[in-house]
Amino acid sequence: MLFCAAPRVPVSSFYPHGNAARTYCGSTNDDMGVDCEGKHDELQEVDMSLRPVKKLIRSKPTVEGAGVHLRRAFGFGNTKEFDPFLLLDDFRNDVPADYLAGFPWHPHRGIETITYVLSGTVEHGDSMGNRGTIAAGDVQWMTAGSGIIHQEMPKGDQAGRMHGFQLWANLPSSLKMTAPRYQEVKAVEIPEITDDDATKVRVVCGKFWGKTGPVEGIAADPVYLDISVPPGRRKTLPVETTRHAFAYVFAGSGKFCNASEALEVPTEPVGWLDTTPPSEADNRSLVLFDRGDELMVQAGDEGIRFLLVSGKPLEEPVAWYGPIVMNTQEQLREAFRELEKGTFLRAQKKSTAGSE
Repeated sequence: MLFCAAPRVPVSSFYPHGNAARTYCGSTNDDMGVDCEGKHDELQEVDMSLRPVKKLIRSKPTVEGAGVHLRRAFGFGNTKEFDPFLLLDDFRNDVPADYLAGFPWHPHRGIETITYVLSGTVEHGDSMGNRGTIAAGDVQWMTAGSGIIHQEMPKGDQAGRMHGFQLWANLPSSLKMTAPRYQEVKAVEIPEITDDDATKVRVVCGKFWGKTGPVEGIAADPVYLDISVPPGRRKTLPVETTRHAFAYVFAGSGKFCNASEALEVPTEPVGWLDTTPPSEADNRSLVLFDRGDELMVQAGDEGIRFLLVSGKPLEEPVAWYGPIVMNTQEQLREAFRELEKGTFLRAQKKSTAGSE
């Protein structure tokens, strides 16, 4: 991994805890979780179609925006294994003082952000004039494209809970400077499928089990699912072989089957030390899968609920600093020069979807 010097224009006012500027292209073996690559040959002999578990990654506490306490599942380093996705934040929090300051006005370019709310609300406003509020079960999908300045202000529910997730998806070089767009999808618009064994799947984006999610026109062609498997059930779920895929567990317990063995995901933390690679993960952990056309999960006594996200890799260089993601360091420097000069925003029209 090659870490590059930061652009000349600081972005601390936009993204006070943002990433150091970096460019990378090629494979890496980071230290965020358990690397199971040494088992590939053995696993492939057992079952070529079942996706082996490549890594277990425990989300790490961090602070973003104006002081929002959250946990980051990935996005700290080289994210090639997650391509086309860049970052996943879990902002479940029951302490209003830890999230109410929110994410005041800040820029984005070159990415799409996907916000999925479980409890509480998030108020959104942007430089195109869009205003909206998403609540429990709703989704906001923002294409930053050539550049947008927006804010996201979380509000808890009556019990003070603010629960949800934000995923960043990269844009290919051909669409980095596309016109910004904003989609707001209400919970009732998201199809929910119940299988014969009572497994439930909410299809936020993409196609699954004959249903198509309401979020459309996303460059990464992602499949974004919220899956609940009832207690004691074993479920096999299809995932297209060419896609990178991960699961993020956030309720219940279970085991993701790894062909020759199962990796347990219990409800409560198991208390491993940071210096000891975990063989188990708690319910704020991410499971990164290797190649295959299906995955298998065994639900525990309380069932299991998780996000299952997959996308087609872009396989392009990534130059990333804070809220801006381009392909080269020069493109990054140009973006921050434009912010300094006040020319960052192109002529923009207000979105029609989800705006007031």
